[in-house]
Amino acid sequence: MALTCEDRFVITELIAMHGHLCDSGELDRLDEVFTADVVYDVTDFGQDVLRGVAACADAGRALGDRNPVGHHVTNIVLSEQADGRVHARSKGIGIYADGRSGSLTYEDTVVRVDQGWRITHRKVLARRAPLGK
Repeated sequence: MALTCEDRFVITELIAMHGHLCDSGELDRLDEVFTADVVYDVTDFGQDVLRGVAACADAGRALGDRNPVGHHVTNIVLSEQADGRVHARSKGIGIYADGRSGSLTYEDTVVRVDQGWRITHRKVLARRAPLGK
């Protein structure tokens, strides 16, 4: 099945919604972005892989004031896979309360479920050096 323009719009909005929910502290709504059994890989930041939407919400709460005040996502590129899944690659910018910022890449696998499109796997990669070094 071909990915429609509407699918692309909905998936792009889904990826953007993550930042809005986190920044507003609405972590109980992460099921609007992720599947219940999401695998959220933050090992590049020295953390364990999070399994399940509740674990993602709990991790956000545990970070407390160490969370960014702004999660910004940009440069979203979607690639349809043969099995109907979508690979989404995007850039993230985190802004902290003290003015520091950081850049990262999200590598997502997006699937269509009964509730609509959801992220079932996310790998978060820190950007620490220019030119992919």
